[in-house]
Amino acid sequence: MPREESGVNTGMNIKIVTLVFLLLLALKTGFAFAFGIMPAVSRFAPSIFQIEAEEEALLAAEPAAMPEAVLYEQPIPCRAEQVTRALVKAYPRRVLKAEYRNGDWAVLLRDTWFYYAEGRLLPERLLYRASEYSPIAFYNYPRELPAWTPPTPEQIERFRYLDAARHTRRRSHYFFDTLYRAHSHNESYRRVKTIRFLGFPVTVHYSILEDLSLVEEHILDAAREDPRIWAWINNISSVSGWAWRDIGGTQSRSFHSYGAAIDILPRRTGGRAVFWQWAGENWWNIPFERRYHPPDAVIRAFESFGFVWGGKWQRFDTMHFEFRPEVLILNGIEMSTLR
Repeated sequence: MPREESGVNTGMNIKIVTLVFLLLLALKTGFAFAFGIMPAVSRFAPSIFQIEAEEEALLAAEPAAMPEAVLYEQPIPCRAEQVTRALVKAYPRRVLKAEYRNGDWAVLLRDTWFYYAEGRLLPERLLYRASEYSPIAFYNYPRELPAWTPPTPEQIERFRYLDAARHTRRRSHYFFDTLYRAHSHNESYRRVKTIRFLGFPVTVHYSILEDLSLVEEHILDAAREDPRIWAWINNISSVSGWAWRDIGGTQSRSFHSYGAAIDILPRRTGGRAVFWQWAGENWWNIPFERRYHPPDAVIRAFESFGFVWGGKWQRFDTMHFEFRPEVLILNGIEMSTLR
């Protein structure tokens, strides 16, 4: 064989070996992305509101990176599995089990399977209409408020866009309608009871009566040692619960409609902001110190029994507490009791 031909073949062999090596490396990396990093391809038509928790986007930092050994030895459950298993833990008497079925994770709520459907939680008969609904918010919820930083111009532009588009939103409500057996105004009204909370009458769903009573007990215990909590209690103007309505500026059902949320409105705020929609056009520029916050012990008492606080939402609502134990479970926040 001539020397030149041998050299060409040798060069070609090296290139082939290199290409094969790069191909194998790419395949290996691709599998890693497929199973550990890249999100699943949507089975539903895309929506401008596809991102989870757009309405209640939180102030939490990105979660810490998973140690490499854990990443490879214990595969991280997908979001659908995490959410469905959290719902079973959060509502054990009603949500009976989570299971992978028909290509998606689903939960059995009483006698009906609700499919994750990228956060929409729909019964099988409505899966074909999934693109009509926004996902339910299963969001990052921080243990503590992080340091406040002014929003970037890009974030401000996004806030303005979403504020203008809020009226077009319609969050899937079928799961929580069934959970609370509250598909209509009249049906919901039959499920609520009125109790006194910190001296005020408040009407809530019967399933959270004990939780709310335990929150009150913990607040009063803390107030015995902290006069700031008594001052906060004495500054309460009203406590409101059940009201069949949508979230302001949206087509999505409020958790007040189920009696699963309460608002504690203060008499005096000292000029501090309570609710983002009352704060004016540039609500996103209001730092924490210019917002009216309950004492930390009050927030912890609510969280201990399954309530999230609206002060940890970007669209802040510092008077608002909402029964969402699954959100606390998903964020690793311990609670005293679950029902």
